Amino acid sequence: MDKRYQSQKTESQISLLWEKKNCFTPATTLDKKPFVITLPPPNVTGGLHAGHAMYTIEDIMVRFSRAKGKPTLFLPGFDHASIAVEYLVSKHIRQEAKTKLDLGKEKFLKQARHFAQESRNYIRQQLKLLGFSLDWSREAYTMSPEYSQAVTAAFDHLKKKGLIYQDNTIVNWCPDCQTVLSDLENEYQEEKGQLYYIKYGPLTIATTRPETLFADVAVAIHPDNKQYQHLVGQKVPLPLTNRKIPVITDKAVDPEFATGALKITPAHDELDWQIGKRHQLETLIAIDKKGKLTKIAGSYQGLETKKARESIVNKLKKQKLITKITTITHSVGHCQRCGTITEPQISLQWFVKTKPLAKKAIEAVKKGKIEIVPKHFAKIYFHWLENIHDWCISRQLWWGHKIPIEGEEDVLDTWFSSSLWPIATLGWPKKTVDLNYFYPTSVRETGYDILFFWVAREIMMCLELTKQVPFKTVYLHGLVRDERGQKFSKTKGIGFDPVEIIKKHGADSLRMALVFGNAPGADVSLPMEKIISMRNFGNKIWNAARFIILNQNNLKFNIKKSNYASISKLQLSPEDQKIIKKLNQTVNSVTNNIEKYRFGQAAENIYNFFWHDFCDIYIEQAKNRLYNQDSPKNQATVLAVLIFILKNSLILLHPFMPFITEEIWTNQLKESKLLAESDWPEKSN
Repeated sequence: MDKRYQSQKTESQISLLWEKKNCFTPATTLDKKPFVITLPPPNVTGGLHAGHAMYTIEDIMVRFSRAKGKPTLFLPGFDHASIAVEYLVSKHIRQEAKTKLDLGKEKFLKQARHFAQESRNYIRQQLKLLGFSLDWSREAYTMSPEYSQAVTAAFDHLKKKGLIYQDNTIVNWCPDCQTVLSDLENEYQEEKGQLYYIKYGPLTIATTRPETLFADVAVAIHPDNKQYQHLVGQKVPLPLTNRKIPVITDKAVDPEFATGALKITPAHDELDWQIGKRHQLETLIAIDKKGKLTKIAGSYQGLETKKARESIVNKLKKQKLITKITTITHSVGHCQRCGTITEPQISLQWFVKTKPLAKKAIEAVKKGKIEIVPKHFAKIYFHWLENIHDWCISRQLWWGHKIPIEGEEDVLDTWFSSSLWPIATLGWPKKTVDLNYFYPTSVRETGYDILFFWVAREIMMCLELTKQVPFKTVYLHGLVRDERGQKFSKTKGIGFDPVEIIKKHGADSLRMALVFGNAPGADVSLPMEKIISMRNFGNKIWNAARFIILNQNNLKFNIKKSNYASISKLQLSPEDQKIIKKLNQTVNSVTNNIEKYRFGQAAENIYNFFWHDFCDIYIEQAKNRLYNQDSPKNQATVLAVLIFILKNSLILLHPFMPFITEEIWTNQLKESKLLAESDWPEKSN
């Protein structure tokens, strides 16, 4: 054995060994219940960042389940990520002073397909480098012909049931991406802004967006508003125009906000849209889909909103129509992908009626058919589904699944296709062998931030399409954040490529650092010191194994049967008995903690046992007996115990640190059966 463990040399060889032996393709053993995880499909947007290394949690479950003797499927795949890929490809085109319109649809799609394919190739290599025991024979992709058939079948099913409809309504619009966004993709951020108090004749309204006043169609007050009650039914002048608009009452108006009078612009505000519908008000559009003022703004036509606001405020000041301006902090919607401030817009879009679907998804969790871990996320899940809006599923993009209706040019929201992931990856709508055997899957493991984007939609869609839950457990891990607390994001360029860490410190170090000591659902910071600490732990494992194997070779004791049965026949010292008892306790604690999704605690259990109980105490005690040549029988006993503890420790460590443990097991201990295919130790009483 080399004096130091060399991850750069070892890990690629071990990965090839697993691949050659086809370790991760399960047989459909009908008399055994399988354990199944479908990998949350990474977006084909370049490569993984270190946050994606949290797939380690899934691999821990998978390797543990495989060692427990269950037919285990860890199914890989990729998401075409329509809006994200379109944004990134468009960004690249803009570097050449062009737009996607300049390029044309066919050439743009050709670039998008090439970009997606290059991303898939690189991500596939990253996943292998991280040691994830995926069944690559079943690799899926949301834009494959087979998957596209599933998307069409799902759309047709929902449409036939009356759960899909088209409506001209107010939506969230990104002026940069030039597409509608769902409520979830419209991220609200707290920002400082100005509140302008503007005189509309005898009353004063307050607004943060004076540039929308050209589309005002009414002023509303609460029915209990006494100050302006005498104006109800009358008309007041609309500043900078020749129009007059009515004063109406509506209970949705907050009488405590500002002056208590609200200008109503149905085309540019969700609340105003609802009030406008109730009162059958006209809808006028002051801001177009490029974020510029329309012709109803007169001389301000063509100006972007910020520039228009400045000019309009100056004009209002000159006419003495602004009584005051205050600074406020308010929530402003931004496009999740590009960060542009979104505009409420009236647009013809396709929607899914979600309330009937949400009802079934709520019942599935309340009746215990699906367990959410940690439990407190269940309350958030219920709250969202109980207050759910209809889901806007159309996007004004070129890259994606075209809506399967003749003459329709829009594509489907990426989350529509990914909501089918647990079933489409197994062959649905066809009644395949895989679908019959591996569905429902066992666990959906992912970050808590996409509980609504993805997990809840998977549950809604799969329940509707198969009448079965898509998985039995939802485990939500925390987010990996940078030193400033920002969530890692490929699109936003936050985070680092795990390959760089692997090259320097090894995949095992990164995997162990991500899970060690972390509580379920808690965010994870990843300082380099922690990764280096786990690299040092790997060296500790290597040094302990090297010490034991070198002594076995020097003493020429060929101890192969080092198991509970053989160990129990030996004359064990108190130290031997103590370390075996400690091992049994560790087997129990690691097993229990993995089964209860306490992966951080399980990692601590085996770490503390191996480093402190085994290395610091027992190995040091064993040295005197090993070096005592007057007692060969005693030498053989202590060596047998050392090998016994080492082997069991390697099995317990394997789900967390698969490369170094497999290298020691297969290439140094020369075991006939791969560690990836070996059995988990039984818990003791």
